[in-house]
Amino acid sequence: MPNQVSEEIIEEVRRSNDIVDVIGEYIQLKKQGRNFFGLCPFHGEQTPSFSVTQEKQIFHCFGCGKGGNVITFVMEIEGYSFYEALRLLSGKSGVELPELSDQRESSASQESQSILSASEWIAKLYHHLLRFTKDGKEGYQYFKDRGIEDATIDEFQLGFAPNIKGFTAEFLKKKGFHQQLLVKAGLLSLSEDNTVSDRFRGRVIFPIRNHLGKTVAFGGRSITEQEPKYLNSPESEIFQKGKLLYNFDIAKKHIRKQSEAVLFEGYMDVISASQAGVKNAVATLGTSLTEAQARLLRRYVDTVIICYDADSAGNEAAYKAATLLKKTGCHVKIANLRDNMDPDDFIKAFGAEAFQKEVIESSLTFTNFYMRYLKKDYNLTLEGDRIQYIEKVLEFLATIDSSIEREYYLQEISDSFSVSMDSLTQEIANYRQKLGTGKDKINKNRYTNRAPNDNYMKKLLPAFQNAERQLLAYMLQDAVITDKVQEEIGASFNMDDHKIIATNLYAYFEAHQEPDVSMFLEMLNDDRLKQLVTEIAMMPVQDSITNEEINDYIKTILAENYKKQDIQTLKEHQKIAEQQNDPIKAAEIAMQIIEIQKQWKKIK
Repeated sequence: MPNQVSEEIIEEVRRSNDIVDVIGEYIQLKKQGRNFFGLCPFHGEQTPSFSVTQEKQIFHCFGCGKGGNVITFVMEIEGYSFYEALRLLSGKSGVELPELSDQRESSASQESQSILSASEWIAKLYHHLLRFTKDGKEGYQYFKDRGIEDATIDEFQLGFAPNIKGFTAEFLKKKGFHQQLLVKAGLLSLSEDNTVSDRFRGRVIFPIRNHLGKTVAFGGRSITEQEPKYLNSPESEIFQKGKLLYNFDIAKKHIRKQSEAVLFEGYMDVISASQAGVKNAVATLGTSLTEAQARLLRRYVDTVIICYDADSAGNEAAYKAATLLKKTGCHVKIANLRDNMDPDDFIKAFGAEAFQKEVIESSLTFTNFYMRYLKKDYNLTLEGDRIQYIEKVLEFLATIDSSIEREYYLQEISDSFSVSMDSLTQEIANYRQKLGTGKDKINKNRYTNRAPNDNYMKKLLPAFQNAERQLLAYMLQDAVITDKVQEEIGASFNMDDHKIIATNLYAYFEAHQEPDVSMFLEMLNDDRLKQLVTEIAMMPVQDSITNEEINDYIKTILAENYKKQDIQTLKEHQKIAEQQNDPIKAAEIAMQIIEIQKQWKKIK
């Protein structure tokens, strides 16, 4: 780390940001025993193998191996440099950082920083024009006609771009921004006569923010006959619409609190729903739900309610989104909207309370929705279509693990189509046999079933290596044990990585009295070693350990060390024998080496 930031300030930033709180802003964490578990944000998974310990202030993924402290996490998740991660964390905790003189420390380009700054200025300008000037009266009236209150306009920073060709360009020029950059970013448009104008002029403006609350793009809606009706910022280094969700920065705290998210199709649906009290509302950005967006939601919640327009196109989009969300492991529900209504229309017609109770809280299960969705493909007045429909539904029900859920919907089919439960149950059994589905899975994907078991590691590693890992785990949390190991083993660990970790631990405890894994990680420059330390630190250890047990670990390690030394000595003697043209002695020594190796294999 550059000299401009002292070790004391780094430590103050780290200590003032609890790792559980910080990581909890990115993924859903659930407590299990002493640690917290969630889905790893660094690799795709449907069952949680990502562990966070509040006591040690570190994280480790048992799936991909990533690990570290709170600073490491921010660097990894945001793609930040060390200083940028410090800056973000210091902003959360109020610790002041010195400004870096070396601009190379910033991983984000100056160009991107300028675009972010320009976007913030434009968002403020458009909002001010809408709320407080005659130029924005037209846009303000549009939102009023849609039933949007002033407080909501302010919360979402809604704005209006006046239909004046050079208005925004001149404003940004005075702020010191280069027009060429603004055109490249899509904030301004270049005309055929090489003059610039506001890309969004004459439109109401919806600022699009990233998960940190930074404005990265804009959505504009025409309020006249201007085409196209909707216009978004072009994609750039700071804006990829397939990776962001509208309003996610505001909604994420409500999503975590309520353990579910409500997914809409458009900006106005989110704004109206939020005003109606549905604060965990997000939306895609003018496209179908993407895999990246689905994974983002899954990291935060188990349950997603899809609230799309209740027409043919909306049902089709809801089915596709639900299928994608289910693949990521989400529990999916479908909002119970009345036919051919959109969320905004429903709220205006029936009010906020009715929307929450009749639409959101009365959401359909995905199975219920799917059974309704399938009916569009069949004429159920025809006997053949009815049979095909039932068979199609049974194929789907066969994939459901819960026998109770299967029986519930089988009973519904039995009642609706006058088919016996025995026939339906037999048909389901046949389908499940074809699928190779075994017994019903109970408590699938439960966090409590995902406790990492360190025994698998012990089985895979030789005894001396397990002993070194266990000893290092105790050394990481006890200075007295570290002193004892330094005195009796020193650097005589058999694994090179373990030697380096132990040597650094000796140095750490010379400078610090109390064990602190998170602080120790900052001493290591090798990312691979940092991950190994977090993995070892996460190993289950006893609250107290006897001298005899520590001595056993030390004996195992030294015995392996002596064995290696014995073999090395014998190999040197073998080499001398060969040089002296004594093949019989060389062969005898070779047999000794083989015998020692055999004995040690048996011991392992």
